[in-house]
Amino acid sequence: MGIIGSVIIGCLAGFCAGKLMKGGGFGFVMNLVLGLFGGVLGGWLFGTLGIEWGGVLGQLGTAIIGAVAILWVASVIKR
Repeated sequence: MGIIGSVIIGCLAGFCAGKLMKGGGFGFVMNLVLGLFGGVLGGWLFGTLGIEWGGVLGQLGTAIIGAVAILWVASVIKR
């Protein structure tokens, strides 16, 4: 998948993570940005652990998990 597809997956992951997190995260735009970083974090973390999900749904799942992790850390720091 190209860079545009990765950005779309990351933004969608940020949106989903914002909906999953208690309190809705940090607002629409910030959730999208954190979703992009979450996609990178999730990909790196899963790659390090040797976990590989294939296809677009696998990439989306990985990005959502990474985005939730980043939103959780950001909410802890925000307090």
